[in-house]
Amino acid sequence: MKSILHHYNTLLQVLRLPVAHLSFDRAIHPAQITATYRYYTMPHPRYKLIRHKSVGAALLDLEQMQSRAHYLDHIKGKNRGAGHARRASARGYRFAEIDRNRHVDAIHAINTSVDLRQGRPMDRQYLEKQERFEAYPHYRHYGMFNADGRLVGYADLGLFGNFAGFERLIGERNNDGFMHLLVIEIVAQLIEQKRLRYLMYDTFFGAQPGMRNFKTVLGFRPYRAKYSLL
Repeated sequence: MKSILHHYNTLLQVLRLPVAHLSFDRAIHPAQITATYRYYTMPHPRYKLIRHKSVGAALLDLEQMQSRAHYLDHIKGKNRGAGHARRASARGYRFAEIDRNRHVDAIHAINTSVDLRQGRPMDRQYLEKQERFEAYPHYRHYGMFNADGRLVGYADLGLFGNFAGFERLIGERNNDGFMHLLVIEIVAQLIEQKRLRYLMYDTFFGAQPGMRNFKTVLGFRPYRAKYSLL
């Protein structure tokens, strides 16, 4: 009986989620965009009746943010994203768009800086050093540098259609708040460009509490995502 009630309550939560319509645009890069669309819409590895990234998609509605200041106001407060980012800025962290091939060693050092993330061992793809990165026109790559000019965190962002999605967002582990600052700077740039409706950071369901909190304090919310391929 408890199991039935649990599934029923879960279904109610899912049905109450707001719906976001996310479109992939093949004109951007036909082969890559089509492959990414198929990945996002493949059956969920555990729940075969739903699509991979459709339930509980972690999205930030960029259209609701008129400016950087508006976004920061949206995420201010005790233990919220804006406060963490201010701490990082005060400690000299600096944001920049990067060419990954100029930071091969630093990226590998970041990927291997801890053995466990979110309570799980790092995937093999992170542990193997990649000597050369291929550049795609619909991807942007950003870094966070500490006061000594050393790369300590980075983000790979795909621009897919009416939304962008983080492919990787990873950094060295400390409490300086620089990963919050990294996300905020990317969001601020997207708000200023006014080209996209949503920013996606994977999903809420299945994420560990620490990761769910990180997304929440930066303004991401769970949605039911409906995908289309244009």
